[in-house]
Amino acid sequence: METENKKILLVEDDLNFGTVLKDYLVMNDYNVTLAKNGMEGFEKFKKGDFDLCILDVMMPYKDGFTLAKEIREKNKEVPIIFLTAKALKEDVLKGYKVGADDYLNKPFDSEVLLMKIKAIIQRKAIDTLADSKEFEFEIGNFFLNSRLRFLTLNKENPVKLSPKENDLLRLLALHKNDLMPRELALTKIWRDDNYFTSRSMDVYIAKLRKYLIKDDDVEIINSEIEGWVVETEGGITVAIDSELSEDLIAEGYAREFVNRIQNMRKDAGFEVMDRIKIAFNTDTFNHPSLIG
Repeated sequence: METENKKILLVEDDLNFGTVLKDYLVMNDYNVTLAKNGMEGFEKFKKGDFDLCILDVMMPYKDGFTLAKEIREKNKEVPIIFLTAKALKEDVLKGYKVGADDYLNKPFDSEVLLMKIKAIIQRKAIDTLADSKEFEFEIGNFFLNSRLRFLTLNKENPVKLSPKENDLLRLLALHKNDLMPRELALTKIWRDDNYFTSRSMDVYIAKLRKYLIKDDDVEIINSEIEGWVVETEGGITVAIDSELSEDLIAEGYAREFVNRIQNMRKDAGFEVMDRIKIAFNTDTFNHPSLIG
């Protein structure tokens, strides 16, 4: 997701902090408008078209909660992130009730804020695409009318898709030649993201592939998530986490160490009940030695 030209309204009464944060976001290709209090922030919001708002909570004249309510009356979709030095549960809940998408306590890591901004803007863009009113799609030599649930190949007699087949193919068509997040389909169509709905989605993907196999230029491809190995066969999908954590690496070293000791015991002719002393140098871990 490109950040260039994404417009952010930053409302912060601490001008020194606000200026530093604005400069940091500008360095990361965002177009930032800075306001020094809630009243000024709302006036600038009405005059601009912003992709995201970052609001301080404790401000003179008009606090962040009040400003967020006014923004929500004008725009129910624009994402809002609250910044606050107050970490009370009641304040956090109040922030979410008035429409916040996220909440950060001061002081915070600027990189964390940057990642949250990117994730929220990307999620909003995906949701907007999924809620598009578009209903006619050309998919290779196929034509999909998602209102009628008709899938037609080269003007032949159309196939009437089931509701879930239709909704899933429409989402894929909206993301043609791009990645469609799996969780998007699960939440939009199945209304839940769990093991059983995920397996159900695999079944419908297999059904769609049977329809689309008639056009060699059309293919549904599973893209592996970084750190996972995924294979699907016969309607069964297996996903294995291949990410090596520090604990797994340490366990691997321990298993390898024990295996080598066992082999060395065997090669040295020791019996099972023989007791041995082990010494090793951590700088040369690959070469343990036995002391009989």
